[in-house]
Amino acid sequence: MKVIQHSIETLQKALISNSTELTKLYNNYTEQERRFLEDSFKAGQPGSLFQNITVHSESDWIPAHPEEPQDFEIFYRDEYRKTPNASHNTIYIQTIGSFGDAGAQTEQYVEWLRDYCQAFFHGLTVKLLPAVTVEETGCSYRINSNSHNLQILTGDLLRFLGNRKPRDAFCIVGITMIDLYPKDSWNFVFGQASLSNGMGVFSFARYDDSFYSRSYAGRLKKPLRVKKGDYSVFDGYYTPPISSTLLLRSCKTMTHEIGHMFGIRHCQWLNCVMQGSNHLEESDRRPLDLCPVCLRKLQVAIGFKIADRYKALLHWIEDGQSEMSRTEGAAFHSASSFIKPTQDFQFSKEWLQRCLSMIEGHY
Repeated sequence: MKVIQHSIETLQKALISNSTELTKLYNNYTEQERRFLEDSFKAGQPGSLFQNITVHSESDWIPAHPEEPQDFEIFYRDEYRKTPNASHNTIYIQTIGSFGDAGAQTEQYVEWLRDYCQAFFHGLTVKLLPAVTVEETGCSYRINSNSHNLQILTGDLLRFLGNRKPRDAFCIVGITMIDLYPKDSWNFVFGQASLSNGMGVFSFARYDDSFYSRSYAGRLKKPLRVKKGDYSVFDGYYTPPISSTLLLRSCKTMTHEIGHMFGIRHCQWLNCVMQGSNHLEESDRRPLDLCPVCLRKLQVAIGFKIADRYKALLHWIEDGQSEMSRTEGAAFHSASSFIKPTQDFQFSKEWLQRCLSMIEGHY
């Protein structure tokens, strides 16, 4: 286990830059906002809002995938990064395949994801495209020889999304509960993106706690022969139960992948949702939100007020918790109520409250 601890000088340069131009831009933040962002210089100390990255093993992302760190200045001066504008300011979400047994519950779950993305990327519009079946994408598929579950080919899905991308899209992301593979020689992939084209697709299938066990309900019970063009194998195919843990993991994955669409690379500065992850345990260790360096990147791309964004995220969590409290003590919960399960978001809620207190001068 290794803690990555940067010096104050390194973090200052990563966040503010030594450039006169970018320092002047940084000084447009209010005094309270700067105080909040600079709390990152005390990462790991008692009371700090931010924590250092801990590498638990050589299988973690940072040792396994050496990358050049991206500070704010490198991000800001990247001529290839895409920024939303008046004619391209909408994030589109395309669901692929079933997301649950109950149609209404599926729609509600995807709506929760949409609402969370709209709060996270505060200032942009997030829209859902009509759901499509696997057959409608025309993608190739296979049965994984190790896990014995169905998988669909990411390259075919990206081509489908490219043809479906609306004119006003900043980006389009496909989400599915079916496992993915990028090519025949790979076992699986969590997702794949084409950043230059503003497209990505990712799966939540492996966020089921039992995915890697022999009891996983998505394992095919009998051998099947895959026939090209026969998509009936996906009829009634297993999807993970919607839980607070699945919702938390889904929110992390969506915002991480969409963050890449803005040109934000994997974070190597502090604990951050933009850290890379090689496995579920590492992904679960990531926080739900951005470190100050990545927050500044996103803020300069969209132009939101930091406090307004945190209030929107806090409202999303509290809205779910107030729904749950209203049903406590009831004789039964209606199957049609679909209360947003935000129990696993409690730590993030308390963190957001502390952030707001500091930005608004109460901390």
